[in-house]
Amino acid sequence: MKRARVAILAAAFMAGAMLFPFSSTTGAVTGQKAALSIAIDGAIGPASARQFKEALSTAAERNAEVLILQLNTPGGLVTSMREMIADILASPVPVIGYVAPAGGHAASAGTYILYSTHVAAMAPGTNLGAATPVEVGGLPSLPGGEDSKDQKDATGRPAGDAMMAKVTNDAVALIRSLAELRGRNGDWGEKAVREAASLSANAALQEHVIDFVARDTTELLLLADGRTVEVAGTKRVLATKGLPVETLEPGWFIRLLAVITDPNTAIILMLIGVYGIVFEFTSPGAVAPGVIGTICLVLGLYALNLLPINYTGLALMLLGVAFLVIEAFNPTVVLGLGGVAAFLFGAAMLLRTEGPGFAVSWAVIAPAAALTLGLALLTGTYLWAARKRLPRVGGEAMRGLRVEILDWQGGEGHVLALGERWRARADEPLVEGESAEVTGVRDLVLTVRRRK
Repeated sequence: MKRARVAILAAAFMAGAMLFPFSSTTGAVTGQKAALSIAIDGAIGPASARQFKEALSTAAERNAEVLILQLNTPGGLVTSMREMIADILASPVPVIGYVAPAGGHAASAGTYILYSTHVAAMAPGTNLGAATPVEVGGLPSLPGGEDSKDQKDATGRPAGDAMMAKVTNDAVALIRSLAELRGRNGDWGEKAVREAASLSANAALQEHVIDFVARDTTELLLLADGRTVEVAGTKRVLATKGLPVETLEPGWFIRLLAVITDPNTAIILMLIGVYGIVFEFTSPGAVAPGVIGTICLVLGLYALNLLPINYTGLALMLLGVAFLVIEAFNPTVVLGLGGVAAFLFGAAMLLRTEGPGFAVSWAVIAPAAALTLGLALLTGTYLWAARKRLPRVGGEAMRGLRVEILDWQGGEGHVLALGERWRARADEPLVEGESAEVTGVRDLVLTVRRRK
């Protein structure tokens, strides 16, 4: 009963954390309009997109005047970036994009997001740009592999160039459409995509990429005051001067999401999960390995579900782990090597697209594969040694046993073995009273031969 209560309380706590993902706010003021603010510091991924979506929902519920999106990012996943852009375009609350603090940047995906905001600003000493797509397909080239430029597509052009052209043109179309929507410099946006161009804060202001440069949020709200923006299809004049700023801090669930959606962390969680469950099956009653393994496996699969993964790569990784598990219980070496090969190939194919902070690190995956193989071989060695120490039973136990011939005629007769009378046969003539040894047992008939 006590365990049931604890489980119910834990489930209620998790549900509450997911429904109310922001753990705390600073500068909260009740009874008047406020400007809400969130900070995304790091790679754009599923956690960032979830944090931003929840912030927009909170801003709408509280009827906030604006939501300040403070960016300091090297870029990230295209899927998460597009999700955030879609949320901004559909938002009922104006979003002010603000690259800060000094020394920060909004590179790659951050540039697209800044272009999509209703008001774009930067702090002195920041920069943006370098928005060229750098990964296509997420499959690193293998050492000694054929260069993609030597492979031709249906039109005779290099396959890699054709694919990169498609992705680049799509990115140019996106940033130009955002520039047209917000009245910003689309030509420079295209240059950022095609040539990886970058700008400082003051240069971005001169190029009409941003609306103004602000040293802090107070100046940001002052400069944004009175600007007319289009929100959900209607014109709206911002009244932000002197607004109190309320900062939304991400709750534990979003922080956990930020950790587990690293593909390397997700893979390690899966390995821990699989081996925890295997250990639980081999040692029933231990409980802890099974519980920890199940939690890790579910978390790993949940994280991979949020990432743009190639399911063929995931299947290869799981197949590799299955081979290694079988290798641990039935040592063959071949299965072990095949398991490692399948695991590594699967890891190479796992992500369809990669971005800053979302790439499979071979410094993590290779040692994990080696450790898994070592564990499988070590377990197999112990099991093989244990099997050798097991007492022989049945026919195996009788091989080499000394017997006495009781009677013999032709090629068969009876012998005395272990104090019992047995039927026996041999390929050589034997005589009564002679000693022999057992070479095999079939259908309760011993096969014997004369002792040498």
